[in-house]
Amino acid sequence: MVSPISTKALSARQLRESQPWITLKDSCHRLQGLQAADGSVPQARDHKAARAAIHDITESLRELAPHVPHNRAYLEACIADCEAWVKSGLGVPDFYDSLVAFHPEKTRIDGTLHVVVFPMYTQNGSNQRLCEALLCETIWPEFVAGLEAGAYGNALFVPVRFIDFTAGYDTNSAVLFPESVAIKPRVPQGAPADAPAVLPAFTWGGIFADREAARFRCVVDAGVEITKLELPAPARELLDNQTLAEETFVMWDLIHDRTHMRGDLPFDPFMIKQRMPFYLYGLEELRCDLTAFREAVTLVGDKKSSASVKKHAQLVQYAVVFDRIFRFPLSGSRVRNYDSVAGQLLFAWLHQKGVLHWRDTTLAIDWEQLPATVVALSDRINDLYWASIDRPKIVHWIAAHDLISEVLSPHPGSRFLSKDLPVMGAPSDITDAVLDDEFPLSMFYEALGAKLAPAIASTKGITGETHLEKETAKIVA
Repeated sequence: MVSPISTKALSARQLRESQPWITLKDSCHRLQGLQAADGSVPQARDHKAARAAIHDITESLRELAPHVPHNRAYLEACIADCEAWVKSGLGVPDFYDSLVAFHPEKTRIDGTLHVVVFPMYTQNGSNQRLCEALLCETIWPEFVAGLEAGAYGNALFVPVRFIDFTAGYDTNSAVLFPESVAIKPRVPQGAPADAPAVLPAFTWGGIFADREAARFRCVVDAGVEITKLELPAPARELLDNQTLAEETFVMWDLIHDRTHMRGDLPFDPFMIKQRMPFYLYGLEELRCDLTAFREAVTLVGDKKSSASVKKHAQLVQYAVVFDRIFRFPLSGSRVRNYDSVAGQLLFAWLHQKGVLHWRDTTLAIDWEQLPATVVALSDRINDLYWASIDRPKIVHWIAAHDLISEVLSPHPGSRFLSKDLPVMGAPSDITDAVLDDEFPLSMFYEALGAKLAPAIASTKGITGETHLEKETAKIVA
């Protein structure tokens, strides 16, 4: 049932059922059907319908604004950007002013609601910059606030929960990044007129912890059942409790995200967008995850850690290992899948160190030896990074391949095996020499994939709320 808007403060769920929000979603979907990949509305015959949809969007934003007062400056700028877009003839949209006005990092209070509208692409979902709308709320547990205010400061990190969304987020995308918004570079205010146009400094990054947690619980629970892995009681609780899983992922993401900016990094850190062999992105993501793991180990052993921090730090260790060895290797295609390489690397490392066992079609883990063994892999990757500071780029790329190859078998057709690499050419020639599936799945993962694929596929568009609804339906049935 559609609810009329109220002058009183509405809860997130009440706002989702209100007429202005429903109209906003519908209008964005109407507009999406008229937009080209770059966000423009190229066909003159579609302009009347596009103007009507944009008018409904702006009117809805005006009605919703009083219910999210901390978003008022952003929503006013968004309305102005919409109107300017219409006046300019509906070419490629430029939402520079509204992006600059949006600051979710300034209201990191648990339960803070945000109404977000941008022409943007949704990572892992689409490369088309269409008009998307999000209704979401901040997840900011007290223990995470304490960690962020202390040794794990990360002013850009904004963990959020889905309340509702348009079609672009009915995918696997679990991020909201300002880099994905349609904007055009501008000359900074006060700069000479002939100064180069630049993009604004980005001050936040949103990660949907409820989708991460729900996806994790669904896939890992299936993986545990298939492999007959016996879990410690805290790990079982993590898989059974959505709220606990969300809080665990927020802690994991907090430390992971800040790690991209810290450590013995090469001069050209991996976070800078550049063309390179895909497995290097896998090593960088694994480096950050294993840093979160080792920091969690430290927090568990720290006498100054609160009981809540200790509990969640232990769960972060389970979450990192389970997500990496169950979901990451088998999610996505086999074309340059860097997350898959990293997941396979962790599994094989644990297996070869005698901490993970696959015997009689049953998976077993030596929980006591797990922390030190994972930290040892973290050390290997950190040593690679440290040494790379003194190496040419392609030497580092080859050394990284060698590290992975010590644990994972490359494709038998790999040019790295024969060392028949174009080392006298440009770095891009090395990148071109890497096979799309440079490190194929092991026989273990080929067999597991056949059984785990339905659980992975079922997580498309999942949220914490929809996963809980499915669980409740199963219990009732």
